[in-house]
Amino acid sequence: MAGKEYYLTDVFAEGPYAGNRLATIIDASDLSSAEMQRIALAFNFAETTFICGGNSEEGFNVRIFTPAAEIPFAGHPTLGTAYLLRQVLKYSDAQVVKLNLAAGKIPVTFGRDHVLWMQQHQPVFGEQLEHEFVAEQLGIDIKDVNTGYPCQYVSTGLRFLMIPLVSIEALKRVSVDVNDLAPSVFLFAEGGYDDDQQMSARMFAAEFGIIEDPATGSANGCLAAYLAEHRYFGSSEIDVRVGQGYEVQRPSQLYLRASKDREGKFDINVGGRVNLVARGQWLL
Repeated sequence: MAGKEYYLTDVFAEGPYAGNRLATIIDASDLSSAEMQRIALAFNFAETTFICGGNSEEGFNVRIFTPAAEIPFAGHPTLGTAYLLRQVLKYSDAQVVKLNLAAGKIPVTFGRDHVLWMQQHQPVFGEQLEHEFVAEQLGIDIKDVNTGYPCQYVSTGLRFLMIPLVSIEALKRVSVDVNDLAPSVFLFAEGGYDDDQQMSARMFAAEFGIIEDPATGSANGCLAAYLAEHRYFGSSEIDVRVGQGYEVQRPSQLYLRASKDREGKFDINVGGRVNLVARGQWLL
């Protein structure tokens, strides 16, 4: 029976059995959107990617599916797929691998210490919500919300509601179900799960079939822009490491670098390490 070759990777993983799992089907240009969606649901990871042609000069064409829907951009699928294209499939030997996503072209740079960096698009800052309303929708105490900073929608290709909390202890207590806030809710606080991290975060997207995401590169890009925009650390330049996924036993570490210049232009980069876990044949 004919099939498609697939790979499994862990992205934003500092060690084994960590980070966010990604399934990637290669040579997928002959699959229909409906077939891709069914395969993504069968894997049931936060995202599955499909490589649909392209080349190292013009970029590789990649589609991203959650178990419930196709999405225009996501962070760990971008890094994981770029890693496979260069390090495993040897489709490119360039220091920068470009992916053509529905949200546009995203470059991924292979840096030192095996950290891959993706440069995200310019952020769009949206509506700010009242802290009391957000706390009520999430079923948390208003005292757990850091009211010194806004609860705000931010997008670098995929929109998230950014919610600042007062401490990592408050973050650990959160349990988010479907609400009237946004399909994707991203909560964060200062302080990490270990000494290498300056911040901690959790992401919930029940409407996309993701109860809690172990590591969210797109949302962390929005966080990087948010921190620079609101001078969270007293500066429009940031360089921090974020812990995520510990509550779902998938500890992840994301590297954030961002700046905002005098003209209001942002430079947003999210980095992480990738581990190859498995390969096989998907029999269609």
